[in-house]
Amino acid sequence: MLNLHESGEMYLESIYVLCKKKGAVRSVDVCEYMGYSKPSVSRAVGLLKKGGYLTVDKDGYLSLTEEGVKTAEKTYERHTVLSEAFEMMGVPKEVAAKDACRIEHHISDVTFDALKSYLKRVKEGS
Repeated sequence: MLNLHESGEMYLESIYVLCKKKGAVRSVDVCEYMGYSKPSVSRAVGLLKKGGYLTVDKDGYLSLTEEGVKTAEKTYERHTVLSEAFEMMGVPKEVAAKDACRIEHHISDVTFDALKSYLKRVKEGS
């Protein structure tokens, strides 16, 4: 597997979210969703395909591989948990989402798991 950088994780997460919303996703959908140019998305799709994270069918539809789904779900979970934590602390929704997006790629598994456990305890009222 290719060692993914932040941008690769962002692409996988975006494709994952779009697949959940729309079902079938093409590069043009990723361009619109992320606000990136067609050449940028095309290059990223090529790299992710080469790395074994996604496939592209003859009609140009993107599908995440098992590894792609695993990586996208991990990134998406980090994004949603971090956003929720920031919002619970009083951070406005838009700022919370933007900050979560920056942090989700750098936070360690240990810290993220501790944060998730902490939030669960807070929600349960203990």
